[in-house]
Amino acid sequence: MAKNLVIVESPSKSKTIEKYLGGDYKVVSSKGHIRDLATTGKFGLGVDIEDGFKPNYIPIKGKGNVIKELKKDVKNSELVYLASDPDREGEAIAWHLKDALGIKDSNYKRVLFNEITHDKVLDAINNPTVIDDNLVKSQETRRILDRIIGFRLSKLLQSKIGAKSAGRVQSVALKLIVDREREIEAFNPEEYWTITAIFPEYEAKLFKYKDDDIELKCEEDANKVLESIDDKYTVESIEKKAKAKKSKFPFITSTLQQEASTKLGFPAKKTMSIAQKLYEGIDLGSETVGLITYMRTDSIRLSDDFTGPARKYIEENYGKEYVGYIKTSKKTENVQDAHEAIRPTSVLREPLKIKEYLKPDEFKLYSLIYKRTLASLMSDAKVNQTTIIFDNNDYKFKTTGQVLIFDGYLKIYKDYEDSEDKILPEIGDREEVVTTNVESSQHFTKPPARYSEAKLIKEMEELGIGRPSTYAKIIDTIKERGYVELVEKKFKPTQIGIDTTDKLQEFFSDLINVEYTREMEEDLDKVADGKAVWNKVLEEFYKIFEPRVTDAFSDMEKKAPEETGEVCPDCGSPLVIRSGRYGEFVACSNYPTCKYIKKEKKEETVIMDCPDCGGKIIERKTRRGKIFYGCNNYPKCKFASWDKPVEGKCPECGKYLVEKDGKIKCSSCEYVK
Repeated sequence: MAKNLVIVESPSKSKTIEKYLGGDYKVVSSKGHIRDLATTGKFGLGVDIEDGFKPNYIPIKGKGNVIKELKKDVKNSELVYLASDPDREGEAIAWHLKDALGIKDSNYKRVLFNEITHDKVLDAINNPTVIDDNLVKSQETRRILDRIIGFRLSKLLQSKIGAKSAGRVQSVALKLIVDREREIEAFNPEEYWTITAIFPEYEAKLFKYKDDDIELKCEEDANKVLESIDDKYTVESIEKKAKAKKSKFPFITSTLQQEASTKLGFPAKKTMSIAQKLYEGIDLGSETVGLITYMRTDSIRLSDDFTGPARKYIEENYGKEYVGYIKTSKKTENVQDAHEAIRPTSVLREPLKIKEYLKPDEFKLYSLIYKRTLASLMSDAKVNQTTIIFDNNDYKFKTTGQVLIFDGYLKIYKDYEDSEDKILPEIGDREEVVTTNVESSQHFTKPPARYSEAKLIKEMEELGIGRPSTYAKIIDTIKERGYVELVEKKFKPTQIGIDTTDKLQEFFSDLINVEYTREMEEDLDKVADGKAVWNKVLEEFYKIFEPRVTDAFSDMEKKAPEETGEVCPDCGSPLVIRSGRYGEFVACSNYPTCKYIKKEKKEETVIMDCPDCGGKIIERKTRRGKIFYGCNNYPKCKFASWDKPVEGKCPECGKYLVEKDGKIKCSSCEYVK
């Protein structure tokens, strides 16, 4: 019997940690949270509002056996190490484990695994701490706050306009998208023209007349310029200067999501899922080890344990001149700085050396993290930038070029940055050059661009709403709810998304906005720092929020159901589209007097032959209306897929192919056609 029990969140890292710790330790998994708020009590919140917002926790459905087994393990152990993830959520999970399993204060320790490597795991075990009650209360306050807002506003919107849900940060993120769409719709494009002199090796653009900036608003303006210039351009000035191109900071959660989106095309949810696997441990043949540090962080700090060997590695592999400086940044109020930036656990685990042990997307993300971290410790790149200004009858034309004279951090990070040289020929001061090749071009000002996933994450981070660890979930939710659609990989609000935002702004504009949401994040941080009382924060919020909800239930106009153009066969009233538990259906508008519901004919859409039994794959719906693809020979054949199967087999593993994210992919391995 092991004397010591270690409880982690994820089953995948429990075996790795157990190998590191040896026979005196048993490592088990809670598989994430084991408890959550009940859905009983006033408004089904699982919170006793009158008793200081006291929460009522119950086991999560399906976790009964997990709790039962954990209690046995606790009973058979002398000491319990609570090793849930090293963040606020993990701290809350540790407290729930301690409370639900009846672990005494004298019988437990809290340990934090910032990286899953042999030495760091042993170091954490040898330097345990205790549960941080302030962090627990901060997370608990967030959970209760989100429950109150989510339950009350969701029920309101469902009953009034048929929207599926609302949320504290989710609804503000949606508002950003809707506001941007309205900016685009209201935008009036303005005409302008440019004039470019084209030489064999470069181009020069008109930018001034004498000392004043020039604007060409119509073709007539452009033609006046063309009539006023000749074919001779005199060099008025040549400016050459060396410039440093600085490398970026190592990754934090938000910047990793942004860079993986723009450079690898990964959605935030996918990025975090792969990063979780890299953190928890990869089998490298001789050992199973975590390849990166914990991926939920807002700190750019790198430990001395890493920077020392990394700087030595840079010097030995690239030269002393490539060793840079350790970057620092002013700590903002929103930065928790609980642990390091996201980095490789060892600089010696070069991506190519371990490529054979990684799936293609794991390799791509690990390479990005590895190279970004190393690049952050390398010297600046240096360029010689040259700017030449030409004069043509007082019209000034400018061309700019640059030459990379020292690649610095680009030695390793060039694949992720644009750094093409634009070399200008040697031209002397007051030299005269000739061209008759001059182009005038018509343009129109463009509206602000819709948010891509990366830009939305960046915007939320800069505005201080939500937390980096929640961005992926927020984006996933507004997509799943049908509030947005992707158009050329950018978010466009749907009509229900616009209606949801408009109704929330009509009744809750002072609560569902950037400023209030940011202030609430600051209050949650104060709870975490012990500078605010958790239930006082909730009390202040609730006394403003609940009266507004009550008024909205009374005053918000209910959206009339859409008529289908058909009449009820029982009473002759119009048939309308209604929403129910399992999706939309057609029924009589005279309900409840008439309870007619139209039975829809189930038309089977055949997709292809079943890869398992040769039957037919057809499009189906779950009880909640979600589309999936299954075999018409069910229950004899259990084939089912959320992604749409397509004809053909994977050339790498032989499994069936699916259509996903606009691409043809393997249903089993990482193959992309």
